[in-house]
Amino acid sequence: MALECVAVLGWGDSGSSASGLVFNGVRNSKRTPRKCVCRGGFSGLSGHSVIKSADNQNTGKSSNVNDVPGKLCKDLISLPKPLTVADFTVTPNDGTKVRISFKGLPGSFSEDAALKAYPKCETVPCDEFEDAFKAVELWLADKVVLPIENSSSGSIHRNYDLLLRHRLHIVGEVQLAANFCLLALPGIKADQLKRVLSHPQALASSDIVLTQLGVARENVDDTASAAQYVASNGLRDAGAVASARAAEIYGLNILADRIQDEPDIITRFLVLARDPIIPRTDKFFKTSIVFTLDEGPGVLFKALAVFALREINLTKIESRPQRKRPLRVVDDSNTGTAKYFDYLFYIDFEASMADPRAQNALGHLQEFATFLRVLGCYPMDATL
Repeated sequence: MALECVAVLGWGDSGSSASGLVFNGVRNSKRTPRKCVCRGGFSGLSGHSVIKSADNQNTGKSSNVNDVPGKLCKDLISLPKPLTVADFTVTPNDGTKVRISFKGLPGSFSEDAALKAYPKCETVPCDEFEDAFKAVELWLADKVVLPIENSSSGSIHRNYDLLLRHRLHIVGEVQLAANFCLLALPGIKADQLKRVLSHPQALASSDIVLTQLGVARENVDDTASAAQYVASNGLRDAGAVASARAAEIYGLNILADRIQDEPDIITRFLVLARDPIIPRTDKFFKTSIVFTLDEGPGVLFKALAVFALREINLTKIESRPQRKRPLRVVDDSNTGTAKYFDYLFYIDFEASMADPRAQNALGHLQEFATFLRVLGCYPMDATL
């Protein structure tokens, strides 16, 4: 069997320099010659700053701002409002700021990750992760920030599926330490709270403090949404678990900070763009790939061995069932037929695609992988 190789040559956001080479291999059922196709592109267009699915325009609770103080009400009204698909228009980017899309409202931890990676960026809030990807694909944003794993709750599996569903390239990673704060309206004390709102993970991570307070817990889409809901509705019996920056944005007081059960909760985010970046060897790079294998004894061992033989360190291994073909039927001479999950394997390894070891390892893997795609090669983030 031969492999079909597609090389995608992208260009950086400045439109002036080559930004890397990405290979995607698919095993053919017939013996055909290797075919290479090269495509190039330029980025640099942007549009509106907030994205929302058209299907979700009428969902959610409405906010009552009648009881909110005038200045606070004015500040909340001035925040960016979600757009619908009908509002999407493409306008030239003047190049002064990189536009980063993310899921959530201003003040979310995803926005904190975007600001850590690009301190002068313009953030683009989106209702869903899918919307954040589409914002980049439609040139409404330059990059998207996506949480991929957390030291407390593990991998975010749905976002792994989005990496494969879309054709964006990983160009960076961000590691962000969470500081969960208990927020409430000005003048409200902790013992006055009857309920606390936040993302389910934030509530679970703050179990000890919330149990001591004896409050009810209510789930919302993200931490910033909880802060916004408490502020906009003037809820005097409700608090929110969110970031200190969310307290500043929505005019709330911080009743307690670092209320998480574990002192160090780290979330790893990926930064994706339309075009890849140039792999380098003068700094530490990481490469992310996804591949599939035929069924058989020792096949996964062989796949991992291509890295061990070249002393390449693996930092992440994740498996996900294939949605289009979740089950594989295998003939067995002893028991007839058996059904197994058909898996995609996601791997991160510490090597640049400019390193001959990485190139040889992927070339070796292509010999028996039925599908192989490089998701991105990007600088490692060693800061917190």
